[in-house]
Amino acid sequence: MIFLLSADSQTRLEKNPLRVLDSKDAKDQAIVADAPSILDYLTESAQAHWDKVQTYLEAMGIDYEVDANVVRGLDYYNHTIFEVMTQSEALGHGWTTITGGGRYNGLVEEFGGPEMPGVGFGIGLERLMLLLESEGATLPEQAPLDVYVANTGDGTDVVAMQMVQAVRSFGYSAERDYQDRKLKGQFKSADRLGARFMITIGERELAEQSANLKNMTTGKEITVKLAELYTGLPEFIEDEEVTEED
Repeated sequence: MIFLLSADSQTRLEKNPLRVLDSKDAKDQAIVADAPSILDYLTESAQAHWDKVQTYLEAMGIDYEVDANVVRGLDYYNHTIFEVMTQSEALGHGWTTITGGGRYNGLVEEFGGPEMPGVGFGIGLERLMLLLESEGATLPEQAPLDVYVANTGDGTDVVAMQMVQAVRSFGYSAERDYQDRKLKGQFKSADRLGARFMITIGERELAEQSANLKNMTTGKEITVKLAELYTGLPEFIEDEEVTEED
């Protein structure tokens, strides 16, 4: 069966077997059509990581499709790899990949740095420019950060991500911590980014389904129900009691 593979796939079989799954050769595709799925052989920790990734995607309302045959060309990826695709006449017929990447925990340490997680992606710049032009899109200018969402404690990650999405849905800029830092580090990050407001969610706030909203200029802070922030954030940001000093 190996000798039925294309010359490229036979070479890949020795160097990087998974890349055979990504072959564009019709004969290769027929041979690997019934190959075992990698998703059926995940370790316990890998399965937990994969479940968490899907939980985050669903919490943010991001449409995605699981494709066990997607393979990236770089060997250092681990855990999740991904591609962002679109359909546009400007890029031809069918689906076109705009960007692709994945997670590479351990890569920094491999080159002598500290042990730390990593994730990255590459963008097809020419494709992106053609797509932006066809959509009549304009690139926004960099503006001060409107809201920084800080969180701490079990179960608060998903809510923090949902809050970031909610803030952005109102047209405000928002950011949060992705390095699992302590609150003190997150506060410093908010200051460094020049955030106008800060929303903080801890375990107590999560239990009470609330959050602390602070004006970073005046120091004024109030407690607001999460549901109210999700549906009426502009009212609180523009409210004089929050935005003006006593």
